Amino acid sequence: MARPVLVLQHAPWERPGLLAGVLEQAAPEVPVVTRTVLHDARPDLPLPRDLAGLIVMGGPMNADDDAGFPDLAAERRLLAAAVEAEVPVLAVCLGMQLLARALGATVHAGAGTEIGFTPVDLVGDDPVLAPLGPRPTVLHWHSDAAELPVGATLLASTPATSVQAFRAGSALGLQFHLEMDQPLLAEWLTAPPMAAEMARHGVTDLREQAAAALPTLTPRASVGLAAFAHAVRDQGWRPS
Repeated sequence: MARPVLVLQHAPWERPGLLAGVLEQAAPEVPVVTRTVLHDARPDLPLPRDLAGLIVMGGPMNADDDAGFPDLAAERRLLAAAVEAEVPVLAVCLGMQLLARALGATVHAGAGTEIGFTPVDLVGDDPVLAPLGPRPTVLHWHSDAAELPVGATLLASTPATSVQAFRAGSALGLQFHLEMDQPLLAEWLTAPPMAAEMARHGVTDLREQAAAALPTLTPRASVGLAAFAHAVRDQGWRPS
């Protein structure tokens, strides 16, 4: 049996979205296994050598909240080991913050809230991000911010959040939500915790923002995410 891609989720609505379809199309022979293990201090997570890839999704908790969510320490250990083993990793939002912590960087809680579709400046070359163009409009939804791990390459930034994306070996961390598509957005808009956060920050036009941004973003994001799917399929990133 082929080694699987492991997807670690932290909330029911924080799913791979667009990425799931890209994986199915670009790497159909690779099975996808999804786990949610938030309250298990010793989750039975696989070894990196048993994985074709690792995807770590977002969530409402802080990357250092081990007391409330004791599995986060195990996730950080798995992320560090996956990078060391050169397993393709894609870490999104909270996932990126966990990746940064796994690699020794600091995550600042409450550093500044960004919610909505706004541009991000790409400052480096990467096979996942290059198809987006130099200043794509993407979905931001976070209030914590990670510093750049030592040795990592900065790939994207905004005025409010200096580290919006980075690469560390086989791992790509994205603070923004490249996986977002219309079906996933519909879930987010109706999930009570997400709706409450939008109301708290006065965000009332996210649906309209998405209608303007996603028709351009989705096909470009599909091309970029396919590069990750190909790395999973080919057991490693191809030289750019």
